[in-house]
Amino acid sequence: MFEFLENFTKLDIHHLNAVLIIGLAVFAGVSGGKIFRKLHIPQVIGYVAIGIILGPVLKIIPADFTQISEPFSLFALGIIGFVIGGELKKDIFVKYGMQVFYILLFEGVAAYVFAGVLCFLTMLVFFDWHIALAAGVVLGAICSATDPAATCNVLWEYKSRGPLTTMLITIVALDDALAMILYITSVGVAGVLTGRYGQGEFMTMVISASYEIFGSLAMGVLMGLLLRWIISRISDREMTLIFAVGSIIATVGLALNLKLDVILSSMAFGATLVNIAPRKSAASFELVQAFAPPVYVLFFVMIGARLNLSGVTAGVSLVVAAYIIGTVAGKALGSYWGAVYSKAAKNIRRYLGFCLYQQGTVAIALLVMACSKFTGQVRDVMFTTVIAGLFTFQLFGPILVKTCIKKAGEAGLDVTEDDLIRRYKVREVMDAEPATIKEDTTIDEILNIFSRTDSLYYPVVDNENRLTGIITVRAIKETFAAQSIADWLLACDVARPIIEKVNSDTPLSVAIEKMKDNNLECIPVVSGEDDTLVGILDLRTLNRKLSAEVLKKHEQADKMAAIHA
Repeated sequence: MFEFLENFTKLDIHHLNAVLIIGLAVFAGVSGGKIFRKLHIPQVIGYVAIGIILGPVLKIIPADFTQISEPFSLFALGIIGFVIGGELKKDIFVKYGMQVFYILLFEGVAAYVFAGVLCFLTMLVFFDWHIALAAGVVLGAICSATDPAATCNVLWEYKSRGPLTTMLITIVALDDALAMILYITSVGVAGVLTGRYGQGEFMTMVISASYEIFGSLAMGVLMGLLLRWIISRISDREMTLIFAVGSIIATVGLALNLKLDVILSSMAFGATLVNIAPRKSAASFELVQAFAPPVYVLFFVMIGARLNLSGVTAGVSLVVAAYIIGTVAGKALGSYWGAVYSKAAKNIRRYLGFCLYQQGTVAIALLVMACSKFTGQVRDVMFTTVIAGLFTFQLFGPILVKTCIKKAGEAGLDVTEDDLIRRYKVREVMDAEPATIKEDTTIDEILNIFSRTDSLYYPVVDNENRLTGIITVRAIKETFAAQSIADWLLACDVARPIIEKVNSDTPLSVAIEKMKDNNLECIPVVSGEDDTLVGILDLRTLNRKLSAEVLKKHEQADKMAAIHA
């Protein structure tokens, strides 16, 4: 014991082992997310904020730890890509095909042009025109990428469903491919115009980009076909989870070895699986989503831990401002123009552009590639600009996504029965006017009550409406086995004792747990210390109410898709 205390007091928070750092990151990240959610701020911002505190502020997560945690980050990207791919059902492209194409093209190119031109004009103050041009077009291409991880995390957190949500998921899933095409084209053209690259090197870059994009898609399709073949031959949920997670890890590993894009491969994997085996794959997506939250938390904490804005000077701040303003204006106006041109729904025109600001892994990857082609001050300016922009968008982007889906009326429409159970109190779903039986009611009168109602459970109350017992239809049937004495019995004689009860403020999940533990089909709801009856919670009726509520919300979301201005 004394040795433990001595070792604990000598613990150096700046030199913790990797396992302990990961544990602290997950624990602190979850706590930060909960706190931010209570403040009505998306929890992903809490994860990033905790990463900033543990990393740049307290130095608990050292700068070089991101290399150690890289496998976890890649695994998280694989899971995120897989789940996003599962949202890309063929029905979406049949219904929104041309809308997706036009909006994607307009918002990506508009952001590229706006941010590129503003960054070019700003950098002319510090560099000659050909360096400013090369850096400007590259920054424009980088800003066109959207982070699907942080964006979809907000949609999942707020249970969003509807045309805006569907279009947003589809756009962020395809945005990275467009960003890579714009990047390769921009770097090549800028290099040729400024004399930095020859025609042969430009063609090499085009071939390399084509290989990365189409190779990632092909590998994802093959992995989807493989997992579909596997899950069609197993029915055990535990084995399904093992094979699903194993396939995601294999996809990530193969992508790294073959120099393909991790998130694009994973999205193609998920999209293939959900479209060739929609029913069989449902369990795979459900299990992966249930398994994923700790991985998500660690991923976003590590993003915060590696943010470093120490290089932002007054001059660089102008470039950062140009980058942010260009991105904001380009995404908003481009999405609007694309939505208007394709005659998309009103909510898509109004809000989509404000949901596309978050930047993440693809932007960082393009930045790393770009920095390898520039040297000295221009490289430092580009690096600081993108990182500062990423930091800004990661902080404010989730808030904008949350605000837009709420204004569009889509938040809370993708609920399940489990979501409602976690959200509701007993008073919201109980029968507040149950058929009751007084203690002195005779058998004949009880049978008369049975004939006028369809319940199977009847609370027995005294003259002051205090709960004293419960009568079931089964109990009355057993009473008739003793026909000779049945005429003499009153309700108080045949009532069963109360095994369990709840009050109206009890969480519904707690009430259901009590019913399961005691094998009850119904449970009385009382108020106050004197057990005054205020209602009854019937499991059969409850299940019907929850199913109807889920169906109502889903129908409400689906109807929105048909509403156009």
